[in-house]
Amino acid sequence: MKYLFLSLAIVLEVVGSSFMKSSHGFSKLLPTVITIVAYIACFFFLSQALKFIPLGVVYAIWGGLGIVLTAVISVVVFREPVDIPTIIGIVLIVSGVFVMNFFSKSATH
Repeated sequence: MKYLFLSLAIVLEVVGSSFMKSSHGFSKLLPTVITIVAYIACFFFLSQALKFIPLGVVYAIWGGLGIVLTAVISVVVFREPVDIPTIIGIVLIVSGVFVMNFFSKSATH
């Protein structure tokens, strides 16, 4: 259940970020409302995950996967370009999350 909460938080964060771009600076009502609702729900589920998983682990996974998924959405939906430094940076972030989760003794969960 703890990873379901974390997964929902990640998906809702990506939804919120995507609709924030679509809101054009909060000038369009529906995307703005979706952004606000998605972020409120995101933080609710993030808080539920934090009951069971250490903060550092939750934040690393949430942030890392959120970055990757948001980057994918930006390319696929918004047709925004990515370059090699962006890809390298994302790979480094994901690598850090992997190392933390699978090799760290202090990030037990």
